[in-house]
Amino acid sequence: MMDFEFSVGGYNIKGWMVAVALPVLSTVAGGVYWSYDTLQRFYGVEAGIAEVAENSAAFNAKAAEITTRVTKVETVAQRNLTDVQNTLAGEIVVLDSLLITKLQELEARLVSRIQTLEQAIADNDVRGLNQKLAQLSTNMSQILEQQKVLLDLRSQVDKATTITDGLGDTLDTLQTEVDDIWKAYDELVDNPL
Repeated sequence: MMDFEFSVGGYNIKGWMVAVALPVLSTVAGGVYWSYDTLQRFYGVEAGIAEVAENSAAFNAKAAEITTRVTKVETVAQRNLTDVQNTLAGEIVVLDSLLITKLQELEARLVSRIQTLEQAIADNDVRGLNQKLAQLSTNMSQILEQQKVLLDLRSQVDKATTITDGLGDTLDTLQTEVDDIWKAYDELVDNPL
């Protein structure tokens, strides 16, 4: 490549010149491209700042308009709240008097029912029930004691039945033996040896 040579427009260009010029030209071309790209980005940022400044002015105008509207809404809301409070105060007074009337009616009905219950208790001699309940409790205690005695007697009867059942078999065996002895004795009397 070093021996390579060519001629362009009357100039003789050697291979080593091309080898040196190619990286230098590539670096210069990259620098030009980078400079162009940076400049374009700068222009883009500048345009964006101008747009933000323009939108900021519009935003400030809208914020002022919203502040005005909020102030109006607060004024209307405060007026409405005052009206509602005044209306509610009047209604509360009316409802309070109505509630007092209903409570008095309810109290009268409740007193009447309590008097009716007291009369029914007096008529049914509820106070005398305590004495009857005490007597009933005493009777129940006696019945329970008698039932325990009956259960003990039943247990003893069951034991006696078990014993007598065993004795019945033994008595039958003994009766058979006694009968056999009498038969043998009768045989001896009829046929002595």
